Amino acid sequence: MTTPTMKSPAGRPLQRRAWVEQVMGLPVSIHLRGEAIDESRSSAAVQAAYATLRRLEGIFSTYRTDSEVMRLRRGELSIDECSDEVRDVLGVGELAEQRTCGAFTTLLPTGAGDLAFDPTGLVKGWAVERAARELVGLAGLSYCINAGGDLMIGVGADLPLSGPGSISWRVGIEDPRNRSAIAGTVQMTHGAVATSGTAARGAHLYDPATGEHVGRSGSVTVMGPELVWADIWATALFVGGERARDAFALAAPDYLSTAL
Repeated sequence: MTTPTMKSPAGRPLQRRAWVEQVMGLPVSIHLRGEAIDESRSSAAVQAAYATLRRLEGIFSTYRTDSEVMRLRRGELSIDECSDEVRDVLGVGELAEQRTCGAFTTLLPTGAGDLAFDPTGLVKGWAVERAARELVGLAGLSYCINAGGDLMIGVGADLPLSGPGSISWRVGIEDPRNRSAIAGTVQMTHGAVATSGTAARGAHLYDPATGEHVGRSGSVTVMGPELVWADIWATALFVGGERARDAFALAAPDYLSTAL
């Protein structure tokens, strides 16, 4: 959840535009703010960002039988025959398992009772980061992509990341035990925020150590420079124990976590 400040550092009102589309099975909204928004260029960049998300959904969806991930799982494709994107995500998943000491995995239970490659836990953040590349050329604008509550905030290449001339966003952290309430807020000009827990989707997070889905209440929110790693660590810290927390302290010095 985001609530923007309404004026530029110079005190002039900021223009705002927002779009929302259903992609990857969830609402993805793109927000732009700046002193002047060119409608044509902004709309073209936003639609290019959505096109990137739709293309990646076609590759990674576990709900579409024709996706590369599902064809790979059925043995119709070898990993060498998959796109570069699939190999990249596979590598990120392997690195995440190492960094989190096994608290995060891309081998998840299927309806058949076995485990199969399922990068759902990281591919949303990974895809949003790639879609955001379409927005960095928008001069003078700050953007926020909200993908089902996980956020990436960035700016055009000509805007500063801090100090005079920067544009900040207030990000609200939802109370997992009262979803109509905000437990706290942080002010950001760039970076990512990801939350994992059971409030929205119930016991959907898998703990590789126990082989079970975690059903306890609560959430973990992680803030840092990259959405894919904020999302990975939020999941790992929610399902993992002390070993995951120790791994986070060592391997993610640029990230902060909040458990509720």
